Amino acid sequence: MPAESGSATFYNYKLLRRIAIPKALIGGLSTLPFIWLLAEIVFISWTSIFTFLLALFIVLWIQFVITRSVLIIISHSYKKRWHFKMRLPWIGYLPEQFVSYSSFRRTQHYATWIGGCIIAILIPWSPVSFIMALLFWHFWFMAPRLIILLRFRKQPRDGIIKLTPQDASYYMP
Repeated sequence: MPAESGSATFYNYKLLRRIAIPKALIGGLSTLPFIWLLAEIVFISWTSIFTFLLALFIVLWIQFVITRSVLIIISHSYKKRWHFKMRLPWIGYLPEQFVSYSSFRRTQHYATWIGGCIIAILIPWSPVSFIMALLFWHFWFMAPRLIILLRFRKQPRDGIIKLTPQDASYYMP
C-alpha cells in the first residue's frame, strides 16, 4: 500500500500561541468559592449556603442554554465537539476538540453578556445573597475563558483553538 493515498486527508496545524495554565491559578480558583461563601455567611446570613449552591447550578444552566443556542444558530456540527466539562479551569459547556476561534469567541461573548443581563433582570425579585452568588459564579466561570480570549485577541481571526487542563493553544490550519 502506498504511503500517501489520493483520498487521505492530512491536517497540518501550525501552533501560533500556547498559554500555559499555572497550578497556582488553579489553586487560587479552587479556593475562591470558599472565601466568597464564608464572606456571604459572615456579612449576609448563614442561609447564604443554600443560595450559593442554588446559584451554582442556575448559572451553569444559563450558560449552557445560551452557548448551545448560539451554537445551534451558527454551526450544525457542534454536537461532537462541545461537551460539559467539570475540570478546573474549564468548567461548563466547552469545546472538547479543536474548534474555530470565531465560534468560541462568539459563544463566550454571548454567554457573558446575556448571562449578565439575565442576572440583572432578577435583581428586583431576588434576595441579595442570591444575586451576589449568581454574579460570583457567572464571573468565576467566565474569567478563565475571557482571559484566554484577551490573550488571543492579536492572533488571526480564522484560527482554531484547543483547550486542555494544562493549556490553551491557538493554531492556524
